[in-house]
Amino acid sequence: MNLAWQVAWQAVVHHPLFGVGITLAVYQLAYLAYERTRWVVLQPVLVSMVLVIGILLLCGIDYAEYRRASDLLTVLLGPATVALAVPLYLNLRRIRELFWPTVLTLVGAGTLATVLGVLLAWLFGAERMILMTLAPKSVTSPIAMLVAEQLGGVAALAAVFVMLTGILGAILGPELLRRFGVQHAAARGMALGLTAHAVGTAQALQESEECGAFAALAMSLMGVMTAVALPLAVSLIL
Repeated sequence: MNLAWQVAWQAVVHHPLFGVGITLAVYQLAYLAYERTRWVVLQPVLVSMVLVIGILLLCGIDYAEYRRASDLLTVLLGPATVALAVPLYLNLRRIRELFWPTVLTLVGAGTLATVLGVLLAWLFGAERMILMTLAPKSVTSPIAMLVAEQLGGVAALAAVFVMLTGILGAILGPELLRRFGVQHAAARGMALGLTAHAVGTAQALQESEECGAFAALAMSLMGVMTAVALPLAVSLIL
């Protein structure tokens, strides 16, 4: 009986849908916990990441197996990203009204976010490889990994920096903006999208449709600017 139970358990744990199931279930639980408490430390992405890692370790599932099992969710990231065009379209008139402030904010704040991160790491004595890995931290993982590898950094480590940046930005960003008196929905959205990319955009969408639209816009434009301008700037400077 005990052997049969173990065989059944292993069959469930190593089923291709197990990874998808635990990912969705854990995120829903983390989201409900955050919605009920509004504690910043219960940021859904952070809590989900910790719980999923714990479950994988307890079940003896390695990362390669989990990645194969969750390929379906990875495929759905594309349509989910494209779906961000919906709030952009619904707020198109508002975006046109704030076109030049948006462009100036993108260039100024986007450049500052990149330069400050690299400068702080350099002041703490980080080597060139770490600096080049850290430089594209404020964009989504696929772009950051590609740019980091192009600059001589480590793609896998760039993904870690991106995740940490997004989680910290989503946790600390709204409160910092509130303390500095930033209440304008477009300004809050731009700040969260520029600094915390997809995680910040998800946080902005919870605040309002306009905030989410400007966060999606900022995230998209920041990704394009980083992919094009950062390698060029590094080649000119170094």
